[in-house]
Amino acid sequence: MNDPALSSPPGRAEPRRAPPRLQLLGISKFYPSVVANADIDLTVLPGEIHAVLGENGAGKSTLMKIIYGVTMPDAGEILWEGKQVTIRSPSDARKLGIGMVFQHFALFETLTVAENIALVLDEKVDPDQLAPRIRAISEQYGLPLDPDRRVHSMSVGERQRVEIVRCLLQSPRLLIMDEPTSVLTPDAVQKLFASLRRLAQEGVSILYISHKLDEIQALCGKATVLRAGRVSGTANPAEESARSLAELMIGRDLPSCHLNPGAPGEVLLALEQLSVISSDPFGTDLKNISLEVRAGEIVGLAGISGNGQQELLKAISGERVQQQAGGLRLCGVEAGALGAAARRQLGLCFVPEERLGRGAVPDLSLADNALLTGYLPAANTKMVRRGLIQRGAVRAFARKVIERFNVKCGGEQATATSLSGGNLQKFIVGREIALSPRVMVLAQPTWGVDIGAAMLLRQAIIDLRDQGVAVLVLSEELDELFMMSDRIAVLAAGKLSRAVPVKDTSINQIGVWMSGDFDHPLPAAVSSPSSTSTSGDAPHVPS
Repeated sequence: MNDPALSSPPGRAEPRRAPPRLQLLGISKFYPSVVANADIDLTVLPGEIHAVLGENGAGKSTLMKIIYGVTMPDAGEILWEGKQVTIRSPSDARKLGIGMVFQHFALFETLTVAENIALVLDEKVDPDQLAPRIRAISEQYGLPLDPDRRVHSMSVGERQRVEIVRCLLQSPRLLIMDEPTSVLTPDAVQKLFASLRRLAQEGVSILYISHKLDEIQALCGKATVLRAGRVSGTANPAEESARSLAELMIGRDLPSCHLNPGAPGEVLLALEQLSVISSDPFGTDLKNISLEVRAGEIVGLAGISGNGQQELLKAISGERVQQQAGGLRLCGVEAGALGAAARRQLGLCFVPEERLGRGAVPDLSLADNALLTGYLPAANTKMVRRGLIQRGAVRAFARKVIERFNVKCGGEQATATSLSGGNLQKFIVGREIALSPRVMVLAQPTWGVDIGAAMLLRQAIIDLRDQGVAVLVLSEELDELFMMSDRIAVLAAGKLSRAVPVKDTSINQIGVWMSGDFDHPLPAAVSSPSSTSTSGDAPHVPS
């Protein structure tokens, strides 16, 4: 009951509350083979950091694209600050004050950072005049960028910075962030979070999508959960555990992965004093890299993006061929002078960090993308016989990968670009696993993948190790490396530390090595972080 003493004096109106920044009422989007969104209601208040959670393919990215005008809904209403609006294009969205950081980068590789950003601004700005603003914003938000650098020379983590900075330059009133920290370092993540909290205090609303659940807990005040395109519930992340949030997302118990002690066999991948001068003026030269990966073991490689990871991956995969055979031995063969196809013939399979463009051709079907790496005789897929493509075998292989790794798509004829980022990642990793490698090299294997699927992928990689495959995993998620590695090393400034057993080190120790201080001594006695992580009971991202 209202207290008369607390009511407004006669003749004085109650103060009006500001309307919600954004309201979605009954939003639906249907495609021929899938229901992307069905009758979704969502309210975002001014200054609110609001998470949208869900498995890969739950409809999160489609919903964000509807808000940003990339996709038109089939039904429903959008209210912007209390008024009904129709957002027909990203230009319409930007005029309202909506900005979006996409999960899949939309950058022209041959252009500079400043040229890329100038292209998306509604006003015409000369890139040279834009450069000081880019430097100022990137430094202000702890995401340093060189405006004159060409995008093709940048790592995935650096490209992510470009996407974030170009969105912040537009001073949005609603900022949509789709997996913005997937390839950022822990330090960069913390700086970004500080900036987002400051923006929220200034009244900017933020819609935040991430599969890193402790990020959601640390940053967001409310979460809306999508499952199969529908709202399945809401939660206060601060009152939930990472496990309860994960189970709310997937609607079942969280899968686990287990790394049991093993007995490594022969050396199948060996780097011997490998030195590479980067062809990129902004790249990092590799200096006397030595590493052995044995059959039946997983070696994890940690490091901050831009410390030579791209150069190392190209040197191993065959994208960068050495003039001499030495420096790299693959399955007992000096392979430095061999091309990518010849190395695959020896038993190498490879998952690059860039999904679209390197891992998969966007406009080709999943079946044809499977053919691109599965046609060689060593793969034993029977996709090609006497020089002729066996379409039935190609489609069957793709279907097998889709089923085994629960890839949500319209079937094996669906184009790669039609999949959500996480589902495409599952297909690419699953495709390479299904090729029965002897040596597997993976970069960021669970990038953009929900926690349940990430656990399944990690277990599939561990299963490869248990079958005698030599596995090298490069990841910027230290918890992931400790969860699934037998030994771990660090790449910093183009130099590689010694590889140490996971049980003999710690996340803090590896963090020190990531600064380049390889001489910092190991602790006298440590307990392995994997003792709590391998069960999958406490999904965590280092802060």
